[in-house]
Amino acid sequence: MGMETVSTNRAHGGTQGVYRHESTATGTPMTFSVFIPDHAEGAKLPVLWYLSGLTCTHANVTEKGEYRAACAEHGVIFIAPDTSPRGDDVPDDDAYDFGKGAGFYVDATQEPWAANFRMRSYIEDELPGLILREFPMADLGRQGITGHSMGGHGALTMGLRHPDRFRSVSAFAPIVAPSQCPWGEKALGGYLGDDRAAWRQHDAVALIEDGARLPELLVDQGEADAFLTEQLKPELLAAACREAGIDLTLRMQPGYDHSYYFISSFMADHVAWHTERLNR
Repeated sequence: MGMETVSTNRAHGGTQGVYRHESTATGTPMTFSVFIPDHAEGAKLPVLWYLSGLTCTHANVTEKGEYRAACAEHGVIFIAPDTSPRGDDVPDDDAYDFGKGAGFYVDATQEPWAANFRMRSYIEDELPGLILREFPMADLGRQGITGHSMGGHGALTMGLRHPDRFRSVSAFAPIVAPSQCPWGEKALGGYLGDDRAAWRQHDAVALIEDGARLPELLVDQGEADAFLTEQLKPELLAAACREAGIDLTLRMQPGYDHSYYFISSFMADHVAWHTERLNR
């Protein structure tokens, strides 16, 4: 399907664009943002995907993530998709942590969610195909992925499932074991049903326990994060990585919470970390 340009703005020696297209995966219009640093004609730039958290759209990181200066410095394209299908005909839930804005990067199998909530297929298959067609400067042979909270969960699970696609994987305050926390149990149970074995493909700790491997991971986590103990549980990821021999850099950041004040403080570090690995 074709792509519509919603807006473009000059920023940090590059172009910040917002785009919309009709998604075959979700059966809805989907909006995403792309920042492209200035580059020589014909040059190819590596790509860093950013997956957002609960209640967010593409706009949260686009407006508050403070990634553009670092991406311009390092020559990295930054892509931020939405977190769920949108539209009046899309089913929803009254709670903030299920339904619209809470797609959890899975392909739902349960009704009424199965028709539209197919964010795994959208992020892993459809949107990369669109990027390949519409942005010829994007080098999809050099991709990294990161994300925040629910999006950190998405980044970790997609990275673990596709180690040949993503050269680098990081996360900000990720939900590392959704099978073992209230947010995840609600979402995975609601979208995928009661068979917890089906959840394991969408749980970073379970994927590692089941043999998925990456050479290294970078995770930043605020020590003052209100969701740290009940929902995020980074110690479970640390234990799984230690057992599997995965080189995890887990940085517990004193005083930082779950907000974009935290994310933006360490975004440049993550962009630089990904760049080093994407340019090897």
